[in-house]
Amino acid sequence: MSLSWILRITRNGSHLFLSHRPSSYGFLLSNNSQSSTRKVFNCRETYSWTVPSFHVFKHQIHHQSSSLVEEQLDPFSLVADELSLVANRLRSMVIAEVPKLASAAEYFFKMGVHGKRFRPTVLLLMATALNVSVLETATGSVGDALTTEPRKRQQSIAEITEMIHVASLLHDDVLDDAETRRGIGSLNLVMGNKVAVLAGDFLLSRACVALASLKNTEVVSLLATAVQHLVTGETMQMTSTSEQRCSMEHYMQKTYYKTASLISNSCKAIALLAGQTTEVAMLAFEYGKNLGLAYQLIDDVLDFTGTSASLGKGSLSDIRHGIVTAPLLFAMEEFPQLRSVIDQGFDKPENIDAALEYLGKSRGIQRTRELAAKHVNLAAAAIDSLPETDDEEVRKSRRALVDLTQRVITRNK
Repeated sequence: MSLSWILRITRNGSHLFLSHRPSSYGFLLSNNSQSSTRKVFNCRETYSWTVPSFHVFKHQIHHQSSSLVEEQLDPFSLVADELSLVANRLRSMVIAEVPKLASAAEYFFKMGVHGKRFRPTVLLLMATALNVSVLETATGSVGDALTTEPRKRQQSIAEITEMIHVASLLHDDVLDDAETRRGIGSLNLVMGNKVAVLAGDFLLSRACVALASLKNTEVVSLLATAVQHLVTGETMQMTSTSEQRCSMEHYMQKTYYKTASLISNSCKAIALLAGQTTEVAMLAFEYGKNLGLAYQLIDDVLDFTGTSASLGKGSLSDIRHGIVTAPLLFAMEEFPQLRSVIDQGFDKPENIDAALEYLGKSRGIQRTRELAAKHVNLAAAAIDSLPETDDEEVRKSRRALVDLTQRVITRNK
């Protein structure tokens, strides 16, 4: 498999061309000054726009010369106070009249269970990175400062995105018969499949109400598309043929739908609510898309290399459910005989052992990490391409967004 990456800049003109073309699975991204089109199906996406005086760097160059990496930041601490407000509002939003539904809906929003709130962190940082900074107030009250318009509307996107995400986890766990999630018993194990499904539906309904309150049809369309993609991706995974299971193109398309679409469309929504241009909104989308793809690629690596304790779920869970991911797909390119093992399925332990043996002899894990690195480079390039600013808070948030890309590919859980 060959990967080609093209970045071309016309500094005195207005044309930007950014192309990621893994030739064997047709993932394409291009830009020019004439049109703006989007085709996600078959894992092809084409974007075209005019970008006056923007500049794009490959992340390797970025590490050497860009001011965005002047200092190491903790992205989560930058928005810690705001995340606390978002978390409190989330818990209040999932209150239901029926006690059992209420306890089910808030299951993963309780303190100590909610994880690091990766998606809300990305979205709040993106809000500041796009010049919508937290406003100071005369009283100095954090609560007052963090709830001004349009910041509050962007916080709503973070809340909506997290509810959609958790709803998808609840439904996925039912489909996968999962027993653990985030280090504790899955909701379907604790309360049963029916309650888990209804809790997911309830979270989606609450997300819809919050989304409608924004009264922005383009933002509503973006988040509705993300929900549609979640369903489409899960259906692709459940109904894939033998050929599709062994296709990198099918895998990348499914990964975009299941993981990257939600964060990319949410990042774009943040930009739109900030009143940003189409060009800047597309850069926000590109950041989210490539970050999401890299995140899932590393997840797929950790499914083989991680432990149940570090991942918050059982390792080898994908292969035990018959799901073929990037490490095995790359291994199959080196060892075509692995295809027959995959076609037999993984119901038998000896088939899992055989697949793991081929994987161990291959560069499947390494090549998956390399592909994830290419995607985080593109995510960092999107941040580098945002209009220049002297605002230190904006610059700090942009550095944090770039830092997150590296955390994604170096994490072990």
